[in-house]
Amino acid sequence: MWAAQFFEFHHARTLLTSGGLGTMGFGLPAAMGAQAAFPKRQVICVCGDGGVQMNIQELATMVQNRLPVKIVILNNNFLGMVRQWQELFFDKRYSQTCMELPIDFVKLAEAYGAKGLRTEKPAEVEQVIKEALAHNGPVVMEFKIAREEKVLPMVPAGASLNEMVLNA
Repeated sequence: MWAAQFFEFHHARTLLTSGGLGTMGFGLPAAMGAQAAFPKRQVICVCGDGGVQMNIQELATMVQNRLPVKIVILNNNFLGMVRQWQELFFDKRYSQTCMELPIDFVKLAEAYGAKGLRTEKPAEVEQVIKEALAHNGPVVMEFKIAREEKVLPMVPAGASLNEMVLNA
């Protein structure tokens, strides 16, 4: 959802998204399919740490088929959008959304034969992206983000567009 809001797209039909409609794990296979369909284009998958784990095994398919997808993982150690709903509408009663596992996405990428990069420092983001884009094969870039970072605006369940949450 952040990519849809903040990335400046210059051409039609270059954003593939589930639109935040609860399809965790959509990004990685969608990116893989887009890369297979358009091998001369650079495909970048932006996803959360929870969503990417729904089908991280597809890294093997990307490596085997030389699909140079660049994967951006925004890691807040939560199932972020579900956590956001629990925070805003269920009085911060978090249930099954916290993921405080010590997952090393760099090592995981390397285990599959892909390149892995990570940063927690905003000053290093640009360099990580440049390094990823310069690499010929699949790359996993992990960016640690604030645990309570929200995706806004959002429309609560059963609400109309004029009731959307703009800030929280």
